[in-house]
Amino acid sequence: MGNRLSKIYTRTGDDGSTGLGDGSRVPKDSLRVTAYGTVDELNSTIGMVLASEGVDDAVRETLTQVQHELFDLGGELCIPGMAMIDDADIDRLETVLDAFNEPLPALKDFILPGGGMAAATCHLARTVCRRAERDVVALSHVEDVRPQASRYLNRLSDLLFVLCRVLARASGHGEVLWQHERRRKPAAAN
Repeated sequence: MGNRLSKIYTRTGDDGSTGLGDGSRVPKDSLRVTAYGTVDELNSTIGMVLASEGVDDAVRETLTQVQHELFDLGGELCIPGMAMIDDADIDRLETVLDAFNEPLPALKDFILPGGGMAAATCHLARTVCRRAERDVVALSHVEDVRPQASRYLNRLSDLLFVLCRVLARASGHGEVLWQHERRRKPAAAN
């Protein structure tokens, strides 16, 4: 086990800086801190999905594994040069995604966030995941970031979308389809 925190506050961040895992200090609004902070926010949002009613064991097991991997990814982003997410993690996401997606009907319409509390919260996690991916890509433009980080988040957002569908159907609420026809108006007569 790593260091045990006996004191939660250190006052070292009062100047607007924070310490990275390698001991260096950076501004709290640096792209690196933003990236791993959004990954942490994503992990918390997935925790909200797990706290929702009606999450079956297969989804629960999948999301719990994802939480551990997101913690690893946060560590990788917090320690420049660290490698914790690898291609096998991405391959596993694809395999799990395919298994959850296979029994679902083909999509014919866009889906709106909703479909019960667990599904709606999973939609929130999906959007936070997309933001985390954007933050990691932005960081990669100015600092070295392994490509597995953004690939993992890209695949995870796809998995979360599929899990939204699974959760909406399991809840009995069903998927909320975008009603694109509602905006069509008859052409004005001349």
